[in-house]
Amino acid sequence: MPFPAPAPSARPAALARRLGTGDAVMVGLGSMIGAGVFAAVGPAARAAGSGLLVGLGIAAAVAYCNATSSARLAARHPESGGTYVYGRERLGPFWGYLAGWAFVVGKTASCAAMAMTAGAYIWPEYTRATGVGAVALLTLLNLHGVQKAVWLTRAIVAITLTVLAFVVAACLTSADAARLEPFPDASLYGVLQSAGLLFFAFAGYARIATLGEEVRDPARTIPRAIPIALGIALVVYVAVAVAALLAVGADQLGSATAPLDTAVAATDLDGGTTAVRVGAAVAALGALLGLLLGVSRTALAMARDGHMPRVLAAVDTTHQVPRHAVIAVGAAVVLLVGLVDLRGAIGFSSFGVLAYYAVANASALKLRSDENPPPRALPVLGLLGCVVLAATLPWRSVAWGAAVLATGAVIWFVRTSRGAPDRAAP
Repeated sequence: MPFPAPAPSARPAALARRLGTGDAVMVGLGSMIGAGVFAAVGPAARAAGSGLLVGLGIAAAVAYCNATSSARLAARHPESGGTYVYGRERLGPFWGYLAGWAFVVGKTASCAAMAMTAGAYIWPEYTRATGVGAVALLTLLNLHGVQKAVWLTRAIVAITLTVLAFVVAACLTSADAARLEPFPDASLYGVLQSAGLLFFAFAGYARIATLGEEVRDPARTIPRAIPIALGIALVVYVAVAVAALLAVGADQLGSATAPLDTAVAATDLDGGTTAVRVGAAVAALGALLGLLLGVSRTALAMARDGHMPRVLAAVDTTHQVPRHAVIAVGAAVVLLVGLVDLRGAIGFSSFGVLAYYAVANASALKLRSDENPPPRALPVLGLLGCVVLAATLPWRSVAWGAAVLATGAVIWFVRTSRGAPDRAAP
C-alpha cells in the first residue's frame, strides 16, 4: 500500500545549512579514510598481487568520474538524498528509487560491518556488544546535530592520518623495491576485481552529496569539497599501499587478515601493532559515523517522496536533524550487528555502491549545457567503469546484489500498480 501523503500544511521542514567547505571535506575524508584502508589492501593483494597498484589507479579513475558527476549534480540539486534525488529528477522516479534502495540497503549493511570492525579492535571478546554500543553512541551524537558530528569527524580523521603516517614511515625502514614488480601473478580479471574492492574505500565522497541540504552555498561548496576529499584520500591510499608492499610483499599482504598489522610487525618496532589497532578502531568509528549520516539523509529523502514511511521525513525543530530517520537507521544497524554474520556484506555493499554510481553517471548525462555539465566523456567512462567493476566482483556478491536490486524493483512495481505516488504531495 502507498504511504499516505502529508497535508499541504505538513510539508517537511528543510534542514539547516551549517557546513562549509572544510566541514564537507572532513565528512568525506571521515568516510573514505576509514576502516577500508586498514583492510582493503589484503583482499586486493590476493586478487592482483602487486598489480593492486594498477587496480588502485583504476578505482581512483572511476571514482574521479563519479565524483565529478556527483559534484555537478549536487550543485544543481542541493537536497538530502544524493543520487536518489539525481536519478529521480533526471532519469525518472524508478531510477531514483532504485539508486536510493541500493544505497540504503547496502550501506546499512556497511554500517553493521564497520561497527563489528570497531568492536573487533576495541574489545575482541565482545565484538558484537561493543559494536552495538558504538552504534548507539554515534546515533545519539547524530540526534544532537550534524555540526557536532563534523567536529568528531575532524578528530577521527586527524588520529587516523597520524597512525597511517606512522605505518608508512615504519614500513619504509624495511623496504625492498623488488617487491613492487608489476604483475608477478596478476591477470586482468584479478586487477579489475582488486579495483572493485578498492573502489569501495573511495566511495565516502557520497556523504558530501547526501548532506547537500546542510551545506552552505552548495553550488560552490560541493564541487570544491568532493575532488579535494578524493584527492587527499588517493594520496593516502597510494602511500600506504606502496609502503606495505615494500615492507612485506603482495603474498604476505594477501594472506593477512590485518594487512597493515602484518606490514608493521615485520619492522620490529615496539608498539607498532598496538598503534595500528588503535588507528583501525578509530577509523572504523569514523566510517560508521559518516555512513549513519548518509543513510539517514537518504531515508529522509525517500520518505519525503513516499517510498518509505512518512514518519521518517520529520525534522527535529531544535537540532535540525531527521530524528526519526536517524533512530530508524540506528535501530536497523543494531539489529544486524546483533543477529547477522556480515562477512559477506562488504562484497554486496560494493555491488550496491557501484549500482548507485552507475545511476549518478547516467543522471549527469542528462544535464543541459546551461547547467555546467561535466565533460561528456567523464560520466560515460564512469558508467562503463561501474558496470565492469561490479561484474568482476566475486560471483556471490554479484548474485546477491542483483537479487536485492530485483527485489527492490518488484516492490516498486507492486506499489505503483496499486496507485502509490511517485513523489510527495507539494
